[in-house]
Amino acid sequence: MILSGFAMLVAGACSMAIGEFVSVYSQLDVEVAQIKRSQQEKEKDQLPNPIQAAVASALAFSLGAIVPLLAASFIGDHKVRMGVVVAAVSMALVVFGWAGSLLGGTPVVKSCFRVLFGGLMAMAITFGLTKLIGSTAI
Repeated sequence: MILSGFAMLVAGACSMAIGEFVSVYSQLDVEVAQIKRSQQEKEKDQLPNPIQAAVASALAFSLGAIVPLLAASFIGDHKVRMGVVVAAVSMALVVFGWAGSLLGGTPVVKSCFRVLFGGLMAMAITFGLTKLIGSTAI
């Protein structure tokens, strides 16, 4: 379980980093083209940085993936493990929402709720799909 979880952590972090890199690079290209068309000058450091976005996305995914792995690693009972994972991940999602709101300058409660709700939905969908395909391991 730990080996599979770690493999998924690395694969997910890489996937998120590549996706973020492509997304931000596309946005950078659009903004540079728009600047050229409108003949307005922008400071170079105000433009999106695809490398920075990729690293931040990989780091965020890795931190988020470590929480359930650590929460589940030392608990043998299936039902207790599931409850501990949900509680630990819920607390981590609220913390990530809070940190994102501080970094982005957005309302704290809205950000925390949005991240918590989205994360719990993702967990529920993942849990449901694994049950659908017949997996019993958590």
